[in-house]
Amino acid sequence: MALATVLALAATVSLGRWQLSRAAQKEALEAAITERKALPLLDGRALPATGGTADILHRRVSVRGIWAPEHTVYLDNRQMRGQPGFFVLTPLLQEGGGPPVLVQRGWIPRNFQDRTALPPVDTPTGVVELQGRVAPAPSRLWEFGTASTAPAPGAGSLGGSGASRIRQNLDLASYREETRLPLADLSILQVGAASEGLLRDWPEVASGVEKHYGYAFQWFGLAGLITVLYVWFQIVRRVRKAPSPPHTGA
Repeated sequence: MALATVLALAATVSLGRWQLSRAAQKEALEAAITERKALPLLDGRALPATGGTADILHRRVSVRGIWAPEHTVYLDNRQMRGQPGFFVLTPLLQEGGGPPVLVQRGWIPRNFQDRTALPPVDTPTGVVELQGRVAPAPSRLWEFGTASTAPAPGAGSLGGSGASRIRQNLDLASYREETRLPLADLSILQVGAASEGLLRDWPEVASGVEKHYGYAFQWFGLAGLITVLYVWFQIVRRVRKAPSPPHTGA
């Protein structure tokens, strides 16, 4: 029993300490993101075409170029303000020699009567200038099997390639091959007020540090409970049940 108790305490305390270390890592990441957001505005022309993006993630950036609307993609089942809809993504061909970049332009609500109907999005022609944050490729959602590349009825196709504009997820490498554009290994999250039929109330990057502190509290609490139970059943109760020595008269 003593050995089992020691092993259980070692496991629970170790798991609690691991959760605390994860919380410290998340807090350091959160501090780094906050620090990067305060750095001077990046020029989009200086963005790396390949690799070297980890150090500039979440930094503010200004880009100038021409939209490629024929390659616009709509990511399905994305939420904003608690409503389901689409994230609208369009490549921007930068001026001045900068690499083409994929811009997460904003969110539009979906048509609940016809899921393939796409709300109108105004895509300006000519040179545009916008600001945003350097971000990874759009997050992936769980999907059934392999996503189909056949165009949904009424949804149109991507640049005449036959691939549907409505996607569950977007793999940047595959999308680069589809569009034949040398897109940078990152995306830009466009910020600013609602425009062009799009909302941009992007959620802040959450570290989830509270979750790790909660788990650590549970593991340490379990370790404390194991200790209390061992002391009660293996020490206190045995002492209380121990027979009293016989009383001898004088």
